[in-house]
Amino acid sequence: MTLYYRDGTVQVTSESIRAGGHSIPITDVTYVWHARGRTTLAVRGRVVGRGVLVLLLSLPPLVALVCVVSLAWSAQERGNWKLALIILAGCAVGALALAPFLEVPLGWLDRSYERGSRVHELWVQHHGQEVMLLRTPDALRFGQIYRAVQRAVEQQTDRG
Repeated sequence: MTLYYRDGTVQVTSESIRAGGHSIPITDVTYVWHARGRTTLAVRGRVVGRGVLVLLLSLPPLVALVCVVSLAWSAQERGNWKLALIILAGCAVGALALAPFLEVPLGWLDRSYERGSRVHELWVQHHGQEVMLLRTPDALRFGQIYRAVQRAVEQQTDRG
């Protein structure tokens, strides 16, 4: 027996698929497909949270740009470039010192994209019936499970 995928709720082996309260022998599977399910509140929240995070990460550089232009304009009128350059150098050093702290929100953003923005459903046909085995908003996990089911069915077809 070959194990293709296993987590707390799903197990795909060369003999069977166990998911969603079903245990289906691979030999009985005639067709595998996926569909897009209805969007859940969690998925909508993830998309909104992603937008808020992008906005919060975009605002400081935009504000900094406005401040730099304003400072340059002011220094040009007064002819006091020395003070403007000192302020700009201080801000640049501060920005470089704070840059490593961007790792946390950028990691959140990256994981948000990995998890996806849709609900995915995994369906199989066996004994003439269509059965939904899995429904999840986690795109990465869904892809792993779907590919495992495909491999198990392909291996069974090649043997048979």
